[in-house]
Amino acid sequence: MAQHDTNDKAGDVADTRRAAPITSRFLFVDVAAQRAKQLRRGALPRLERGTITHGHHKLERVAMEEVRTGVIQYTLPTNYEGSPRTTGKG
Repeated sequence: MAQHDTNDKAGDVADTRRAAPITSRFLFVDVAAQRAKQLRRGALPRLERGTITHGHHKLERVAMEEVRTGVIQYTLPTNYEGSPRTTGKG
């Protein structure tokens, strides 16, 4: 499962680095779900209210917008040896 930066302090907003765009729909959903869980547990949104599209702001929508704009940093999991996962036998 994808993990991402869990620091939600106001001082981290000044960090201008953007995460690489997510091209996999599955990875996008995974990262957004993890971020929505953080928001439900009390984390502060990293986007200004005006940047989120109009309408009622469900936490899942806020999380998806944060991931889409690249303000959420994430890392991909590795296997126990520390190398990236591989498919197939070897």
